[in-house]
Amino acid sequence: MTDPHAYRSAVTPLLVVPDTDAALRFYAEALGAEELFRLTMPDGAVVHAQMLVHGALVMLADENRDHGNLAPTSLGGAPVLMQLTVPDVDAVVARAKASGAEELVPVGDRFYGERAGRIQDPFGHVWIVATVTEKLSTQEMQNRMDEMIAAVAAGDT
Repeated sequence: MTDPHAYRSAVTPLLVVPDTDAALRFYAEALGAEELFRLTMPDGAVVHAQMLVHGALVMLADENRDHGNLAPTSLGGAPVLMQLTVPDVDAVVARAKASGAEELVPVGDRFYGERAGRIQDPFGHVWIVATVTEKLSTQEMQNRMDEMIAAVAAGDT
């Protein structure tokens, strides 16, 4: 087993889900996640789990209303989006959709040098899945965004 303490970052997301066991299975199948460990209560509730998703540490826990930990499905959506950068966005999104994710924004080439799309997992979390296609400077991205906005304003889309 990989040492879970070797993958600490400055910010580590903790996803609250209605069923951590099902979420870990989904993330393994859909996103290639590797479960590191889980801590459970006597009743089987998962109070803490960790997984690696393409090298990034993500923590999970079962929803627990008594502690104020609510899943997006209980809140009517999630205010935070997860970005996952992968070598092949098309393959990952196709696998996620086949595993039960909903495609919110189809995969396509973006002005900022990524091929990206958005999916919502069965637990209510939204993931931007992307592959870097070009290394652009901030100014190049700004120029492309300005051109895109001007084209939309002029009705050229």
